[in-house]
Amino acid sequence: MMMEWLDRIYCEDALHGLARLPAQSVDLILADPPYNLGKDYGNDSDRKSVQDYLDWTQTWIDLALPKLKDSGSLYIFLTWRFSPEIFVLLKQRMLMINEIIWDRRVPSMGGSVRSFSSVHDTIGLFALRKNYYFDLDAVRIPYDEKTKKARTRSIFVGAKWLEVGYNPKDVWSVARLHREHPERAEHPTQKPLEIIERMVKASCPPGGVVLDPFMGSGSSAVAALRCGRHFCGFELNPDYCAIAQRRIDAARIAAPLSQSLVKQA
Repeated sequence: MMMEWLDRIYCEDALHGLARLPAQSVDLILADPPYNLGKDYGNDSDRKSVQDYLDWTQTWIDLALPKLKDSGSLYIFLTWRFSPEIFVLLKQRMLMINEIIWDRRVPSMGGSVRSFSSVHDTIGLFALRKNYYFDLDAVRIPYDEKTKKARTRSIFVGAKWLEVGYNPKDVWSVARLHREHPERAEHPTQKPLEIIERMVKASCPPGGVVLDPFMGSGSSAVAALRCGRHFCGFELNPDYCAIAQRRIDAARIAAPLSQSLVKQA
């Protein structure tokens, strides 16, 4: 039976809303919190002292992790400036599975003259237990025909990996969403659906539940719908909530076949 808190964005602070969700009710947490770099999200959420930011991170993690099922996992987007401290914090509670580097394909122009240009985001993948859900076949990358043809020796005949593709590496080269990109919404740190859908397909079972404490432009909800999963999330800025809801409504129209999985859960 459907639960009323599913497939909704709540326009409120996640620190208040997370307390209402049932324990062990979600399969995957996708967290893209403010990086504390001073960006304008229509509030002061990205302008904290170092200690206040780390304390705030500890607070939302303490609230969010009890919502995960035993087989659940967490992806968290971070800047390299805070990933060491936050990874240590999470490793006290979870198993660290991967550090993923998102290469944003930033063109080589401009940048600092006193350091190397920063062109990546850091993503941590953590799980509660060793038997965490992970569907590699859902996210394999197909080999091109040239590669398949080169692997014609008898030792490769019938090899599953050659037919279904290879395991994505831990460096993901996906272009950031430029202002002219058709997927782009009015949000300063919107993540590409290509990245979010890979996470959903690999780490949330069909019909499962994706929780996003910082929904932003709604990419995690859109990805969940397109992949036949449920979602629940929170967003503090009402303007972003409206943007996210419009994208969700459009996704429901564009991907009706995916809804059959959602409705069966």
